[in-house]
Amino acid sequence: MAVGSLLALLDDIATILDDVSVMTQVAAKKTAGVLGDDLALNAQQVSGVAAERELPVVWAVAKGSFINKLILVPTALLLSYFSAKFGIHWIIPTLLMIGGAFLCFEGFEKIAHKFLHKEEDAAHQSALAHAVEDANVDLVALEKEKIKGAITTDFILSAEIIVIALGTVAAASFGKQVAVVSAIAIIMTVGVYGLVAGIVKLDDLGLHLMLKKGQSVYRQVQRKVGEKLLAVTPYLMRLLSILGTAAMFMVGGSIIGHSIPVLHHFTEDISGYLQTLPVVGGALSVISPIIIDGIIGLKVGAICVALFELGKKLIPSKA
Repeated sequence: MAVGSLLALLDDIATILDDVSVMTQVAAKKTAGVLGDDLALNAQQVSGVAAERELPVVWAVAKGSFINKLILVPTALLLSYFSAKFGIHWIIPTLLMIGGAFLCFEGFEKIAHKFLHKEEDAAHQSALAHAVEDANVDLVALEKEKIKGAITTDFILSAEIIVIALGTVAAASFGKQVAVVSAIAIIMTVGVYGLVAGIVKLDDLGLHLMLKKGQSVYRQVQRKVGEKLLAVTPYLMRLLSILGTAAMFMVGGSIIGHSIPVLHHFTEDISGYLQTLPVVGGALSVISPIIIDGIIGLKVGAICVALFELGKKLIPSKA
């Protein structure tokens, strides 16, 4: 009897773990777009410091990110618990909509800033480069400023990741919500800052390989690889930034599109129609929802930025 009870308990535990694993995979896919933007933004934030200080800065930001998660995860879970307890189920979907709109706003603002403030960006990058090289500049203060900015960025993106992850398991039991959201928080933090650490040291790795001495084929290959790494790193950073921005529109547009029944049904109808087409129908039915989500995200972002700029003009800022 005791053996039978133990086996039943183990079977229940295995079932729960299996459910949590599946839910975590689904949540990870949903938050992948924000992860791309998080990765790109943080890689840019921590680059530009002295080479020997890059990894300590990444570690300082990663610790800040863990603290952010320790604040955000319990807050989100408590909100989910009380919304279910008191029957106010609109809270999580509303937060998801706000998070999606913010993603679209942030993405469109980045594009608008790129085209409308080119000189400002160039001046900022030039000033930053000179600050690192200037012996009179307090590099410790510069580092602290960069770390503070990166942790603030992480807090916003972490909030979006957690709300999206929570939205995917909103119908699950509270215990499974705790397991899935906590797992996503840990996986995303380790994944992002592990990759950031690798990206910011790519140029150093390239330089290290280029300085290898010797005329053997192996040494020549190493120098060639180092040369390519040095050449590709700036383009990698730029690509990450572009993919991160595109992901913001697609993820934000997907959240909003799924929350508005008319848009959701429109996307399904288009996908269903394309699937009936010969040869390319299957591929088009997969791509079309992504494109539609991106277009929705782009339009929502444009509206949000326009409203924000209008608000700034109507509400005078305090001097």
